[in-house]
Amino acid sequence: MDYHFDWSVITRNWDKFTDALLLGLGLAVVSLAIGSVIGLLAAYARLSPRKWLSYLVWAYVEFIRCTPLLLLIFFLYFGLPEFDITVLDKSQSFVLSLSLYAGAYMCEVFRSGLASIPKQYVEAAKAIGLRPLQRQLYVVLPVMFRITLPAVSNNLISLFKDTSLAAAIAVPELTFTARQINANTFRVMEVWLTASGLYLVTAYVIATLLRLVERRYAAIR
Repeated sequence: MDYHFDWSVITRNWDKFTDALLLGLGLAVVSLAIGSVIGLLAAYARLSPRKWLSYLVWAYVEFIRCTPLLLLIFFLYFGLPEFDITVLDKSQSFVLSLSLYAGAYMCEVFRSGLASIPKQYVEAAKAIGLRPLQRQLYVVLPVMFRITLPAVSNNLISLFKDTSLAAAIAVPELTFTARQINANTFRVMEVWLTASGLYLVTAYVIATLLRLVERRYAAIR
């Protein structure tokens, strides 16, 4: 093997790597936030006594879970303009794709969390005279979020890694930026090892921080 490493290409382009990494983190966090709202509403609809609403959400969840994320990204980015829907730029289109994708998985996470809340919590809330909306806001949702916190944490890490697919529609996140630098410098090993290392270290840091949060809040006390 006569390949000679030249890490100066990384130092010269370090600001591009960090900007792209921060963009990927931002895309993941925003998508998780929107996806959590979608997932929570879908979870309540899934548990609704209205069968048509429950089946509608079931169809959404199954469709998204059985569709490759890349295909969903292409459909929204290239397909929506065919219907004269051109209000989204490439970053917004990707966030919408990732949010819909996250929403389907968060729906199942929240649905299982709602179903696993001990009945005595709700009964105690009724006993002290809380109204239905108050029971949801002050009892059900806080307990549910503590139960589902580990799954939410895992979804954030997964979404961060999925932001690499944004390179397919030229969103300048880490994978796209690495590909551009590689094309301009032909330093294949240095660029992709650096990108891989940044993904690995960032995902590990996120996981460590979230484990600390879980240790503090996840267990029902």
